[in-house]
Amino acid sequence: MNQRQMIWLFFTLALFVHSPIANGQGYVFLGDLITFIINFTRIQSSIFPLYPDFEESDDHYDFIVIGSGPSGTVLANRLTTNPKVRVLLLENGEEASAITDIPILAGALGPTKYNYGYRTQPQPGFCRGCTKKSIAWEHGNALGGSSIINYMLYVRGNRRDYDRWADLGNPGWSYDDLLPYFIKVEDSHVAKGEPGYRGTGGYLTVNDVKWHTKLRDVYVEACQELGYKYVDYNGKEQIGVSNIQATTRSGLRCSAEKSYLRPVRNRSNLKIKTQSKVTKILIDPNTKVAYGVEYYHKNKPYNAFATKEVLCSAGALNSPQVLMLSGIGPRDQLEPLDIPVIKELPVGKKMYDHATFPAIIYQFNESIAINTIAELANPLTYLEFPFGDGILTSPGGVEAVTYVKVNISTDPDPLYPDIELLMVGGSLASDFGTIFRKMFNVPPLIFNKIFKPLIGKFVYQVTPILLHPKSYGSIQLKSKSPFDPPLFFANYFDHPEDIKIFIAGIREFQRINTAPSFARYNTKLVTTPIPGCETETFDTDEYWECGLRTIIGSYYHQVATCKMGPSDDIEAVVDNELRVYGIKNLRVVDTSVIPIPPSSHNVAPAYVIGEKAADLIKKTWNI
Repeated sequence: MNQRQMIWLFFTLALFVHSPIANGQGYVFLGDLITFIINFTRIQSSIFPLYPDFEESDDHYDFIVIGSGPSGTVLANRLTTNPKVRVLLLENGEEASAITDIPILAGALGPTKYNYGYRTQPQPGFCRGCTKKSIAWEHGNALGGSSIINYMLYVRGNRRDYDRWADLGNPGWSYDDLLPYFIKVEDSHVAKGEPGYRGTGGYLTVNDVKWHTKLRDVYVEACQELGYKYVDYNGKEQIGVSNIQATTRSGLRCSAEKSYLRPVRNRSNLKIKTQSKVTKILIDPNTKVAYGVEYYHKNKPYNAFATKEVLCSAGALNSPQVLMLSGIGPRDQLEPLDIPVIKELPVGKKMYDHATFPAIIYQFNESIAINTIAELANPLTYLEFPFGDGILTSPGGVEAVTYVKVNISTDPDPLYPDIELLMVGGSLASDFGTIFRKMFNVPPLIFNKIFKPLIGKFVYQVTPILLHPKSYGSIQLKSKSPFDPPLFFANYFDHPEDIKIFIAGIREFQRINTAPSFARYNTKLVTTPIPGCETETFDTDEYWECGLRTIIGSYYHQVATCKMGPSDDIEAVVDNELRVYGIKNLRVVDTSVIPIPPSSHNVAPAYVIGEKAADLIKKTWNI
């Protein structure tokens, strides 16, 4: 039985057991259905493993890769094309199960073992109304890393992102340098892909999303009526409107594990070890040479040794932790924890993220948005799924995107966007508060006031994303124990300009809803005030600032925690070849090296960072 057949069987069984609309409790059915399927499919990876466990027979390798996210899987794949090069790939999590392949359930994976379950520290100035006054930061804990739990949106970013990397003193990282890698990565099946900018035959499949609501077409038309061109946002220009492009294959998630690792998993020179938490990089304190790692596999300690390099690809949240536990980091943080400082570097001192606002909603007079219960109760949904169609193939309900240059932008480049408007074919009410409410840190008080009255109504929303925040946070160790999660300080809205740009993005979304296409549906802004902001006049800038500081979410696009930069950059941790300053045979290869927040979602640049690093490593060692 293949994965699609298995998923179809689980859904059919779940529907048979639960009897959907019979008692009118659609929200109970939905929550029970999701829980049932997740728990049931967890057994799949243990009964039919693609990556069976193995006893450590040879602890010496040419390269050790820490982490199997997009960058790490690319390294494991590309470095082992030479049969003489031996690679060990260590992953803290387990092999994912069939449930992670269903795109519509992307948001449901947050509470599972496939996510580390991190939360930010409470801070004044934002998240005043969030659950626990902090933000849930999802971070993948499985083979494939965050590509197992993300929303599969494939966004490369803007030419100017990468040109600015190069301008900051990182030669080899301009857009012209990286475009061949973007093309190499993908097997694109995008109908309106820009000629000369898209690739075919790569490991990663990128598709238009086949299933969509009528609302998507209305939204795209409305944007065009207001002057936005329809663009391939992964092509020559980014500002404009487009249908979503996703890393899906035949209606299923195409993760880093599926794309880069699974085809080469049987190479004799590649060893893949799951449930293996790296607790320390082994570094000679005298020579400052990295020579291996210490890790725990199923609660037992092991050492593995690298004759060439250790490659840290644990991600923007975990790579800083591994480095600091190994004695690489800020002295003022390591010494109080009794961690010997091998190299003082600003690890974790700077951390950018893409914040998003989940509480601006529009209502209209016709059913053109997602009707979750109706779709799940429709037998056609399950007949379409085996053929790669139907609501189950939708990436969490996300359908279209607009890249916006706001009218108060302080960036002089007219082609560099400030805001991403991510259009969802419904709202946080569409799933009755079972998934998206938790993902966006919306507590019951706010959900019940704003969203619960909208259940069963015709509503939709856009989540604006601040692409280039000037505010940044940091990562610190909680203790010297590698089993304690780090402390995350998001520090949103520390810079006053961020709020102003965000509000300008909200205003642009409001303007889009005045277009003739929406007028046909009598589209109106939902005016229920956000709890805690009732004293502000609704729809004023002061009201929206209160809303932004009360309830805010994240798209988990953290960068710069192991920043790439020249040797005279006091914030830099790695050089332009991703080598850690002052430590030989150690590189960081993941999105933590990105120096400034890009106009992208992290997964696309993560693959390219892996591809670029693989070539740099091959050149270094002539392999």
